[in-house]
Amino acid sequence: MADRPLSSASFNLAASTPLPANDGASLQEPQRPYLDSRTPSSITGQAPAESALGGSTAAFAHKETGSHGSEDGEPVKPASEKSGKKRVLLLALVGLIALIVVVLAVMLPVYFKVIKPNQNNAESSTSSDGSSTTHHTSASPTQTASPTQPTSGGDGSTVTLEDGTTFTYANSFGGNWVADPNDPYNDGARPNSWTPPLNESFNYGTTRIYGVNLGGHFVLEPFISPALFQKYPGTIDEWSLSIAMAADTASGGLDQLEEHYRTFITEQDIAEIAGAGLNWVRLPVAFWAIDKWPGEPFLERTSWRYIVRVLQWCRKYGIRVNLDLHAVPGSANAYNHGGKSGEHNFLNGVMGYANAQRTLNYIRILTEFISQPEWKNVVPMFSILNEPLVTTIGQDTLRSFYVETHRMMREITGYGAGNGPYIMMHDSFQGLASLAGFTDGADRIGGDVHPYFAFNGDASPATIDSGTGAGAGNGWALRACTRFGTMMNDSRVALGVSVAGEWSNAWNDCGLYLRGVEGAATYSGVCDNDSSTWGDGVKAGLLSFASAQMDSLGDYFFWTWKIGESERGIVESPLWSYQLGLRNGWMPTDPRSVVGTCASVGGPSTTWDGTFAPYMTGGAGAGPAAAGAYPWPPTNINGIGAAATALPSYTPTGTIATLPVPTFTGSSGQSISSGNGWFDADDTTPAPTPVAGCTYPDPWAAEDVANPGPCA
Repeated sequence: MADRPLSSASFNLAASTPLPANDGASLQEPQRPYLDSRTPSSITGQAPAESALGGSTAAFAHKETGSHGSEDGEPVKPASEKSGKKRVLLLALVGLIALIVVVLAVMLPVYFKVIKPNQNNAESSTSSDGSSTTHHTSASPTQTASPTQPTSGGDGSTVTLEDGTTFTYANSFGGNWVADPNDPYNDGARPNSWTPPLNESFNYGTTRIYGVNLGGHFVLEPFISPALFQKYPGTIDEWSLSIAMAADTASGGLDQLEEHYRTFITEQDIAEIAGAGLNWVRLPVAFWAIDKWPGEPFLERTSWRYIVRVLQWCRKYGIRVNLDLHAVPGSANAYNHGGKSGEHNFLNGVMGYANAQRTLNYIRILTEFISQPEWKNVVPMFSILNEPLVTTIGQDTLRSFYVETHRMMREITGYGAGNGPYIMMHDSFQGLASLAGFTDGADRIGGDVHPYFAFNGDASPATIDSGTGAGAGNGWALRACTRFGTMMNDSRVALGVSVAGEWSNAWNDCGLYLRGVEGAATYSGVCDNDSSTWGDGVKAGLLSFASAQMDSLGDYFFWTWKIGESERGIVESPLWSYQLGLRNGWMPTDPRSVVGTCASVGGPSTTWDGTFAPYMTGGAGAGPAAAGAYPWPPTNINGIGAAATALPSYTPTGTIATLPVPTFTGSSGQSISSGNGWFDADDTTPAPTPVAGCTYPDPWAAEDVANPGPCA
């Protein structure tokens, strides 16, 4: 095997295993234990119909003989007037009893044969105990659930969606879903047989991360959602798109984005991800899911309810989440997915420190939410900053931010395994080795690398199409194995848990808007962005390329699950869609099948025994990161050449923003505890806010502004 071989024992454990033969009952709809041999509750206390009729028959025989003569047949003399009245009353009573018996004799069979079964059917369509459950949530769209529906299922089971429609769950890998309206935080689901359910620990040394990004869902990118940008010519990022949408009130204004949040990724997408053998997703979110400040055009807070909805879907299908703070105030990289293209004001320029203060607070708010017992099993990993440009920020300054973030987060969560998420740091395109050393001894810090071939500057790369068979891929598989295998294993030893947070099948930079709305591909060949025209050789080459990357990276998140259609009605960046490749034959249908790809193409064989230093996974020695060499506030902010203390900053006197939690009501009307959005009750430091009376430069355009100095 190449970079991270599986022992024969571990490979056997990874094999797809069916559900136990006797486990089918656990997937069936719960049935109410109706009292088949007992009478309806309306006549409780009476004897069964048959014995009641028998008793009445004997009584009638006795009364009939006594009414016409003595038991021996002799005539009976007239009685007194009082006796006559008693006899009339007695006869009336006997007649009434006879009438009741006749009615019962007719109605009881009808009840048990017709009415009762119909009642049973009606009740079973409502719930297992005659009641219903409605989910009322403040953090996600209102959902109605009924306990009559199954609360779990596996391959072939029927899943009922929020709108009442259904689909058949397809998962041939032994995965199961769980959705119990009376236990909405049930973490018993698993995506497949080789991944533990959410309520069991994930062993990063023995179980691989097979993940995919949900890119473009909550942080828009032109190449992922091209039709939204094509509707508004001249828009290049979410900043300009938000302004254009807000002005278009006839189309719904900025609220148009909510329709995108509602429909781009659906529950069936999450189910399909689990059914593809994947076990993680990376979920990019933006700070404006929490709030925005004056002058920022983004749709504020609306995405949060849909973020929570995605998290709950991931819980349902046993998918773990790497939460990724993808866009921060001022932008960490000047890319279009950083909020505003062409601007880099995070830890850079006059407002660089102030924007970092805001960013720390947003990380704090998200940490408080995902560390709650209700969510910590679903979100065990937090990528705190996406693709910061260290070449602009400076290594020591960025390390100061990372050390301060680690301190803040672990003060909230506590130290050691199970206390809060893994903290993932991006390598800033400098290689994972650049992250090693300064985090020695730090509790559960991991490395994140985004190894793309598409942006390496090669305008004339070798074609991917060299036909089918053993030589498919024209050497691209070997190139991937050589580049990635050693890098990932070295980082696991030196740093800890290491993942490729993004990668793709792109061997060139073709794709609509891939280089931005205003950019163009550097590829010198002909870009074929319509995958319906691809031949078998292209697909075989891409499958070989994808398999090699997956094998050599070991733990990864493909970028991205889905690419939206353009105005042409097709996906015009097909090399970036896992879903499209899965459905059309150029992505593996079982991620385990890639093991050994690098060895098969003659790639370098590196080994790793699956053992991390104890502190790396929250064991012995796990503690704070060494802060001595990397103080906070930083001693230098690039772009202005001054210490952070000499720049404008915010004061910690603002109101703390707490993320809303969903609310659930059980089938008996009981309110189900969902926490309050804030894990650490002792964390009461006010939020950063502008100093009263102070005038600040534009925090999104202050790279070249003169320093006004700190406000008193």
